[in-house]
Amino acid sequence: MRIRTTGILTCLMLALSWPLWAQHEGGQHTAAAHEAEAATEEHAQEGEAHHATCSCEPKEEGEFDVAAVAFHHIGDANAFHIWGDIYFPLPVMLYDRQGGKWDVMMSSRFDYKHNHGNGRKAINRYVLVEGVVYRVADEHFPAEEVQVDCVSETEHEGEKHPAIVYKGQCYELEAKTTWDGGFTGGGPTSFYDFSITKNVFTMLLVFFLLGWMFVSVRKAYQKRQGMAPTGLQNLVELMIMFIQEEVAKPFIGKHYFRYMPFLISLFFFILALNLIGQIPFFPGSGNVTGNISATAGLALVTAFRVYTSANKHYWEHVFWMPGVPAWVKVILTPVEMLGLLIKPFTLMLRLFANITAGHVVLISFVGLIFIFGKMGESIAGATAGIFSAFVLNGFMMAIEVLVALIQAFVFTLLAASYLGDATQEAH
Repeated sequence: MRIRTTGILTCLMLALSWPLWAQHEGGQHTAAAHEAEAATEEHAQEGEAHHATCSCEPKEEGEFDVAAVAFHHIGDANAFHIWGDIYFPLPVMLYDRQGGKWDVMMSSRFDYKHNHGNGRKAINRYVLVEGVVYRVADEHFPAEEVQVDCVSETEHEGEKHPAIVYKGQCYELEAKTTWDGGFTGGGPTSFYDFSITKNVFTMLLVFFLLGWMFVSVRKAYQKRQGMAPTGLQNLVELMIMFIQEEVAKPFIGKHYFRYMPFLISLFFFILALNLIGQIPFFPGSGNVTGNISATAGLALVTAFRVYTSANKHYWEHVFWMPGVPAWVKVILTPVEMLGLLIKPFTLMLRLFANITAGHVVLISFVGLIFIFGKMGESIAGATAGIFSAFVLNGFMMAIEVLVALIQAFVFTLLAASYLGDATQEAH
C-alpha cells in the first residue's frame, strides 16, 4: 500500500498562507514624512483631548465574565502560556508597509510576564495586547524600544478599543486586520504580520508529526512485506481502508483511487489538529480548527480540487442544463452558480462552529469554580465548583474526542461527495 503526504503539504501551505493573504491592501498613512515635524504640536493637542478617559487605574472587580475568559483562551496568540508567569515565546515577524522595514524577534522582547499577554515594552511602535501584536496608530510615537506604563483601552460610541499609556499619555492602537479585510470588524493596518503564532506553530507541529508517522508506516510495509500489520501500521491501515471503503468508493466511484491521497491527507490533518487542540497544555492548546481562517483555507483547498477536477458534464449542469426549458434555466443557473460558493462556505463554517463550541463549553465549565466560589469568597462554593467542573469536563472531553473524529470524517465525506458530483459521467 502506498501512502502519499503531498496533499498534507498542500493543505498546510494554504491554511498557513490564508491569514497572510487576507491582510487588506488598503490603509495608507495620511501624513507625509516631510509634514511630520510641522504636525507634531497639533497632533499632541488633539491627543490630549481625545484620550481623556484612558488611564492605568485598576478596574473595579465585578462578576466573573465566563465568556471573556473563554474567548481569550481559544484565541490565537504569539506565545504559549505554560503556567503562572512562564511562557513559551514564539517568533514575531513584522513588515512595515510604508518604511519597508522588517522587525524579527521573539515575542518575549515585549516583556509580557505577569500581565496575561500584555507587553510592558513597545518596539518600533509595536506592542503586545492579550498576546496579539498591535501597532500604535500615532506615527510620532517613539520608534525605539521604550517602556510603556500599561495597556489600557478607550471607548468611542459604546465600543472599546485597545490603547497603551506612555509617560502618562494615552495612545490608541490600529484596528487589527481581520480575515475578511475588515468587513466584519477591524480594518487595514500599516504592517503585515507573518508571525509564528500558536495556531501556525500547531499546524507545523502536526505537519511534521504526520510526516514522521507516514514515513514510519511506509518503512514498516517495506520491511514486513506479506506480513500482517502491527502497531501504528495497523492503526493507520485501518483508517485508510475505512476512508477508501466507506467514503471514496461509494461517493466517487470507479475513479476513486486518484483522489485517495487528497482525502487521506484531509482526514488525518483535520483529525490531528482536532485532537492536539484537546490537550490543555503545551505543545497542545492551539485552537486551529476553531479558527475560521484555518477552516477557510481547508475549504478553499477542497473547492480548488473539486472544481479543477470537474468534467464538461458538471459545468453544463451548472451554467446551462441540457434538456431544460430556457426560461427555467434563467432561474436555475444563478442558483447553481451560488451553490459553487455555498459548498466551501458550509465546509468552513461546519468545522469552525463545532470545534469552537466544544472549547467554549469546556472553558465555561472551568468557570464554574470561580462562579460558585464568588472569586475566593466562598470555599464551599469553590469546592462545589471544582467537583462540578471535574465531572462535566470529564464528560465533555470524551464527547470532544468523538466530535474530533466525526468532524474530520464529515469534512472528508463532503469533499468526496463534491468530487463525485464533479466527476460523474453523463447518463
